[in-house]
Amino acid sequence: MKQIPSWVWVVAIVAIASLLLLSTRLPTLEPKATVSYSEFKQMISDGLIKEVTLKGEEANAELKEAKVFGAAGQPTTKITANLPSGGDPDLLKMLSSENVTIWNVPDSGNSWMLSLLPWIIFIGVYIFIMRRMQGNLMDRFGGRNSSDFLVGSAKQEEKAGRKVTFKDVAGQEAAKQEVAELVDFLKHPETYENLGAEAPHGVLLVGPPGTGKTLLARALAGEAGVNFFNISASEFIEMFVGVGASRVRKMFDEAKKRAPSIIFIDELDAVGRVRGTGLGGGNDEREQTLNQILSEMDGFTGHETVIVLAATNRPDVLDPALLRPGRFDRHVTLELPDKSARKAILEVHIRNVPLSGDVDLDTVAASCPGFSGADLKNLVNEAAIAAARDGTSEVSMHHFDEMRDKIIMGTVRTLAIQPDEHHRLAVHEAGHTAVAYFLPHADPLYKVTIIPRGRSLGGTHMLPTEERNTFSEEYLHDRLAVSLAGRCAEKYFLGSVSSGADDDIKTATQLARAMVSRWGMSEEIGPVDLRQSEEHPFLGREMAQPRHFSEVMSSRVDDAVSVLLREAEERGQKIIEDHKKQIEQLIVKLEAEETINRPDIETILGPVAANRGAA
Repeated sequence: MKQIPSWVWVVAIVAIASLLLLSTRLPTLEPKATVSYSEFKQMISDGLIKEVTLKGEEANAELKEAKVFGAAGQPTTKITANLPSGGDPDLLKMLSSENVTIWNVPDSGNSWMLSLLPWIIFIGVYIFIMRRMQGNLMDRFGGRNSSDFLVGSAKQEEKAGRKVTFKDVAGQEAAKQEVAELVDFLKHPETYENLGAEAPHGVLLVGPPGTGKTLLARALAGEAGVNFFNISASEFIEMFVGVGASRVRKMFDEAKKRAPSIIFIDELDAVGRVRGTGLGGGNDEREQTLNQILSEMDGFTGHETVIVLAATNRPDVLDPALLRPGRFDRHVTLELPDKSARKAILEVHIRNVPLSGDVDLDTVAASCPGFSGADLKNLVNEAAIAAARDGTSEVSMHHFDEMRDKIIMGTVRTLAIQPDEHHRLAVHEAGHTAVAYFLPHADPLYKVTIIPRGRSLGGTHMLPTEERNTFSEEYLHDRLAVSLAGRCAEKYFLGSVSSGADDDIKTATQLARAMVSRWGMSEEIGPVDLRQSEEHPFLGREMAQPRHFSEVMSSRVDDAVSVLLREAEERGQKIIEDHKKQIEQLIVKLEAEETINRPDIETILGPVAANRGAA
């Protein structure tokens, strides 16, 4: 239906208001007779006029009405007369001499229009605001009608086969193998139907952010060459109750019509959290949406070639009903890539990047432990940007090193560091370097620097020679000693400590507490789970879900943590005392050059750590 323009409503409302206002000003008494002015004056002289009403100022007064009284002293009629132009100054004298009562009504002119003006402004502003709200609502609809709005962006289906395949997914071989089994089912469903087999209704992709969950889903659709419906779970939730459930219904209906197809729901935890925790009780919009998803996944007949993929990095908060067989039958975990996987991912991202001959992808991959696929893509991009900034035609190893340090520690800062503070920084980092170098189970050194980056004033970089899935007790004790070695060096060479060990102490305390409360590495406490809160399943940080145990046990944990830290400090202190001269040389070179790489470190400290990295 065509929308009526807003100006039509404004005109109509103003007209109605004007008529109502004028109707209140119409006379309510009987009609007045009009007489000539001379006749009117004669009636005053005859005593027939006892009361008159004048309008306006005295000099320009107009006769509004005059009451004519009969012999009985009661008004019989009302008359009016047109006064001469400019008024009659003798009229008031005549009225006074005849004892006529005079009423005066001020001339309002166009006051009725002025009184109407605020109403016009109010109505105009109201219509303007309503139009803006309607416009914003249409923006939320994306310029579409209400039917399209209920469908959401999932209706914008695409053929993903023209974009991404499994060749574009590197470093997740185990996950690819599990997902690749679905390709044959999507291409040849009759083979499985003849054997009475059904494809999994749903596949849940779980893993840390940036590991390629969305990319793997697109690659599956690309390999199978089927319709791909992609939507984020947060798009189900709108300001209107019931929109989420409606979008789910329409999306599944559309996927069934266009089967074979894949439905991919990103960030499933946005709607898939455990039910019963919403503020709206059982009627919370998220819970309604989740219920609809569960219902639709139960509604598959088993012969519909529609597979639902979902991705999340919080599987611990999902509702159990989502995870049972018949809904998300398979759970595929994507881990952070190891060294070989990181190299494979780098090879994918450098396809269109010209590299110089000094770039060694093995070294780049080894220097990025803990990087996800997204981090590696960002590293290549940042290195290319740095090369363009330097005006070179190729990306060199120098660019990769600089951008790696930038991603890990931040951009180089220009600070006015005093000479004594500069010396203290060199002492601090030399302590970390020496203890890491001489301890048998510490990770190998990569380089040490006292150039400020991000929030750090310097850093000692250590790179493991092999990926670790578990940490031995010896390795953890060495890490504690390395963390506290900077503070030990300050105390030994300068006679005092500084606030520069703040992050070192924090890191060491967290590690020692984990050794005591989670991993049972304290003889006094034993193998008891005494962690203070739950940990994120992938990010490795504690979450705000406090756990409670007795104050006595808490005190014992604190004592055990303190013992570990004291022992680590003593180990670091002894190494610094035993290698005082080498460390002093390292301090001098570090102050002069600010950054020292591993070969120079070995030259200064000696070739004692030939088999560094054995756990």
